[in-house]
Amino acid sequence: MSYTKITNSRVLVTGGAGFIGSNLCEHLLQHANEVICLDNFSTGRMENIQSFLENKNFTLLKGDIRDLNDCKKAVDGVQIVLQQAALGSVPRSLNDPITTNEVNVGGFLNVLVAARDAKVKRVIYAASSSTYGDSEALPKLEDVIGKPLSPYAVTKYVNELYAHVFGLNYGLDCIGLRYFNVYGRRQDPNGAYAAVIPKFTMQLMAHESPKINGDGTNSRDFTYIDNVIQMNHLAATTTNPEAKCQVFNTAVGERADLNWMTRLLKKYLSEYDPEIAKIQVIHGSARLGDIPHSLASIEKAETLLGYKPSHTLDTGLKEAVDWYWKNLK
Repeated sequence: MSYTKITNSRVLVTGGAGFIGSNLCEHLLQHANEVICLDNFSTGRMENIQSFLENKNFTLLKGDIRDLNDCKKAVDGVQIVLQQAALGSVPRSLNDPITTNEVNVGGFLNVLVAARDAKVKRVIYAASSSTYGDSEALPKLEDVIGKPLSPYAVTKYVNELYAHVFGLNYGLDCIGLRYFNVYGRRQDPNGAYAAVIPKFTMQLMAHESPKINGDGTNSRDFTYIDNVIQMNHLAATTTNPEAKCQVFNTAVGERADLNWMTRLLKKYLSEYDPEIAKIQVIHGSARLGDIPHSLASIEKAETLLGYKPSHTLDTGLKEAVDWYWKNLK
């Protein structure tokens, strides 16, 4: 799919060894950019960026966004910042709200200060659909949000407020991308806070029954990694003055409930192993802090950025399953 891409630029990707960050680094390197990756490896993984280490246009800085000096070193000579570093996961934030706040709020503020002082051209930051909180309106419109339902959601909303204030007072052009349930290659399937799609994929490949929290009717606008990459490029390169300092839903504009998503997973995995079709799904109690339903309006991104999602859940999930089977089986 053709769209405007970042090219011939010096770009900082914070959290560049993570799932989304490493995919962004890879794509940036493919388009003749010099890429600086800042990561403390608390959730990022060296194997995600191993293949980039010999690339003369790639620089790894082991550091922490909670350290202002690390941020200042990372932004030196940079034109664009793709701020992906954060502690994700609603359950993690409920278990440890202090660390979540230190990273997602304090760390984010450090990145903004460093970018302001270095006169960075634009900061694109990972916002979150969790910001919609208890708002029941569907589809989700960027200007209509509710009250947060978790510490994680609070931190991501505070990011938007800080970005607005830095644009208003310092002229720092910050564009936020509200990610909706991103999935795809390199997403970690392990650990207590693993996302549902890679976790279920690995369980099914091991012939284990995945457990859905609740009755499975909770729905999400599952968003494939390639759609997220496209949005980062578009936001970083847009010349539309109406897009400046805005927040955009980053999604497909379609939703599927967890029961349907799991059936699709079984369908595509069964093409590799027919026994997976027979595995039964079990259900547990609903999870605290979860939003019941999520569906994004992508009209604003379409209108102001020219966004056209390349992958639906059906096409994205098939690609994700293929990657997991070939790389992690």
